[in-house]
Amino acid sequence: MRILVRTSNWLGDIVMSLPALAALRKHFATSTLVAATPEGLAPLFGAVPFIDDVLPLASAAGWLGWRRHVHAIRAGQFDIAVLFPNSFQAAWVARRAGVPERWGYRSDGRGWLLTKGVDRPRSTGAPLHQAEYSRRLLAGLGIEVDDSKPRLVAPPNTRARARELLQAHGCDVSRHVVVAIAPGSAYGHARRWLPTRFGELIASLTREADAHIALVGSAHDRDAGYAIESSLAAAGGREAAHRLINLIGRIDLRTLIGVLAWCRLAVSNDSGAAHLASGLGLPVTVIFGPTDERRTAPVGPHEALAHDVWCRPCSFRDCPIDHRCMKGVSTEMVLSAVRRQLQK
Repeated sequence: MRILVRTSNWLGDIVMSLPALAALRKHFATSTLVAATPEGLAPLFGAVPFIDDVLPLASAAGWLGWRRHVHAIRAGQFDIAVLFPNSFQAAWVARRAGVPERWGYRSDGRGWLLTKGVDRPRSTGAPLHQAEYSRRLLAGLGIEVDDSKPRLVAPPNTRARARELLQAHGCDVSRHVVVAIAPGSAYGHARRWLPTRFGELIASLTREADAHIALVGSAHDRDAGYAIESSLAAAGGREAAHRLINLIGRIDLRTLIGVLAWCRLAVSNDSGAAHLASGLGLPVTVIFGPTDERRTAPVGPHEALAHDVWCRPCSFRDCPIDHRCMKGVSTEMVLSAVRRQLQK
């Protein structure tokens, strides 16, 4: 059979669904498993060994975009579509594409479009982690799921290109400790730790661990990278500035996977980069502010840091008051977590 897996539209959510995807692979061991995913995230699946193929989906704004997805999926002649997004669109597209079996959560008024629907988990008071949410979908479909934490694997050619890139910036991965720092967030500025504190952290890491720092993120995060560079310059951190490699907005997802594969550890806000690094097996220190670490902490090795205040978690994109949740996470808190991870 040909099984279509309609993934989430967010990098972090896809990585958190890897345990469920691995269970799906095990259940359909002799079938072809194809991930239908936003085209910008398609390179991720080059690092997912148990996915057979990828169907990149172009941005779908309005009915015309939905119809493009219908045509793309219809051409794949799939037998079953497993829908991880809760959206009406995902189910409507799968039905219009003629996929005979359409499985997913009954949500967003789409139950009538599914051939096998699962009731969404009821709230019991305790937050449900996103990885468990995906697992429960498969369990509701009668597919056995365990607690394994499957890893992303950077392909050799991807690692080689990333090594060349780092060497071009004066970093020899065979001799230097490389630490990835992701100071941005696609969801909004409220998730961002202060650039000056990232600067303090970088100065300490270059001094204590003789580390090279790779700043990573999308083009939307460039302002955060520039602010960190400015903070280092203002503090006179010449050596730290010399060891800083600002790759924000300058590399694609495939190259990012390769760069992270050479890193010793990562420090990040709650963002897709944190989950990507964790999926590759890196210890990750994640700084949480408006989001809830009980729902979205990485599934791999990590330390989740937060400063509890009355207003968190609020999930706001921008803080309407004084950003106290992020300001309460000190440089020393993050540095202490990184020190522990360096010693492991």
